[in-house]
Amino acid sequence: MDEINYGKVIAKNIKRLAYEKGKTQADISRDLKISKTTLSSWMSGYRTPRMYNIDMLAKYFGVTRSELTEPYGMVQLESMSAFERNIILAYRNATPDRKEAILLLLGLKE
Repeated sequence: MDEINYGKVIAKNIKRLAYEKGKTQADISRDLKISKTTLSSWMSGYRTPRMYNIDMLAKYFGVTRSELTEPYGMVQLESMSAFERNIILAYRNATPDRKEAILLLLGLKE
């Protein structure tokens, strides 16, 4: 993947994760102690974060490095209906006890 497309993939994933976690650019900038300009350039795809910043973002969002750098997650999420996305987001934001209950209800855990 060329540098331009790589930056765009990362930008989309940062935006998606910020949305999923209910974080604004101001929140992320403040929490990670990076300038709003730097974060904005990453989220627009204008600049690509260095690997140590990708690792910092992955840790912040609680995801793997590949969830920030690979287009796979975006393709899957974009192909879902709004209802399906909301179900996934509700599960991801649930407490561990609620996640357990959801899995039991769906028959995915005994």
